[in-house]
Amino acid sequence: MNLLLNSFWRALAYCVHPRVIALSLLPLLLTVAIYAAGVYFFWDSAIQGMQAWINEWSLLEGLTRWLQRMGFNDLRNVVGPLLMLLLSLPIVILLALLSVSWLMTPAMVLLVAERRFPQLERRNGGSFWRSVGLGLGSSVLAVIALVISIPLWLIPPLILIFPPLIWGWLTYRVMVYDVLTEHASQEERIALTRRYRFWLLTIGVVTGYLGAAPGLVFAMGAMVVVMAPLIVPLAIWIYTLVFAFSALWFAHFCLEALTDLRNKVKGDTHDHDKRLINA
Repeated sequence: MNLLLNSFWRALAYCVHPRVIALSLLPLLLTVAIYAAGVYFFWDSAIQGMQAWINEWSLLEGLTRWLQRMGFNDLRNVVGPLLMLLLSLPIVILLALLSVSWLMTPAMVLLVAERRFPQLERRNGGSFWRSVGLGLGSSVLAVIALVISIPLWLIPPLILIFPPLIWGWLTYRVMVYDVLTEHASQEERIALTRRYRFWLLTIGVVTGYLGAAPGLVFAMGAMVVVMAPLIVPLAIWIYTLVFAFSALWFAHFCLEALTDLRNKVKGDTHDHDKRLINA
C-alpha cells in the first residue's frame, strides 16, 4: 500500500515537469490529427448511415415524432451527430492510450530512472514491436468486451462499473509492459506482474475512472454537437494527461518494485554464500 501511494504522489508531481508537458504535445497533436482526418473523410457518410438507421428504428421514430409535436423539431437532426460522437469516444480513448504508450512512455520512464534509479541495470526484456503487438491485441480484446457488456449498461449502476474496469485492464496490460521493457528481463517482468497484480490492476482501474471524466462533457446533450470542434480536442487533451499520469504512476511503482526485487535476490544470494562459507 505504501508503494502504491508513494508512487501516486510522485507521478502527480512529475506531471508538471517541463519535459513531461512538452512530451504530451506530440500524442495530443497526433490524436487530434487522426480524429480530424476521420471526421473529414467519413463524417458525412457516417451521419447519413446513422440517420437511416434511426429512421428505420420504430422506437426512435416514435420518440422523434413526439419531440416534433412538442415543438423540438431541430432535435431530430441532432440525434445522429450526437450518437456518432458517443460512438467515436472509444476510438478517441484508444488513440490517446496507444499514442501515449508509444510516444511518451519510453521517455518518461527514462526520466524517472535518471532521477530516482540511476544505478538500475537495463536488461532489455522487451521490444517496441512487441509493445505494439501487445497494445493492438489488448485493444481488440477491450473493444470486444465493451461491445459484449453494452446490454448491461442499461442497468444504471453497471455502466459505472464495466467501462472503467475494461479501460483499467487495458491500461494495466499496456503500461506494465512498456514501463518495464528496457529495465527488466522477461523473467523479472513476469515475477513482478504475478507479485503485484492486484496493485497494478488497482492503478489501471483508478486510471479507468479518471478517464471517464472527459465523457461527462457529453452529458451536455445537444450542445455537444454545436461545440464539438472545441469539446473533442479538449477531451483528447484530458485523456492524454490522464494516460501520461498513468504511465508515470506505473513507472514509479514498477521501477521501485524492480529495485526491491533485485535487492532481495542479491540479499538471498549473499546469505546463501555466507552459509556455504560457514559450513
